[in-house]
Amino acid sequence: MSMTNIDVDDKILAEAMRLMGTSTKKDTINGALADYVQRLKRLEALEKLSRRAALGEFEPTLRAYTARKRAGEDRG
Repeated sequence: MSMTNIDVDDKILAEAMRLMGTSTKKDTINGALADYVQRLKRLEALEKLSRRAALGEFEPTLRAYTARKRAGEDRG
């Protein structure tokens, strides 16, 4: 881990600490950065899935799922 000196808005930091339930600036900033990275990775994954869906890659799976569901309803 590296040490970095930065200027941080005290009001925003205090609000982030309150919302995150953290007690140190270090934990708050590291937590916020980790959360940001995770959110971007989820967005990237969603974009990839959306592209695959637009290409119809999930259609066979959807048809199989629908057929199994119908078969289960017919028995019930």
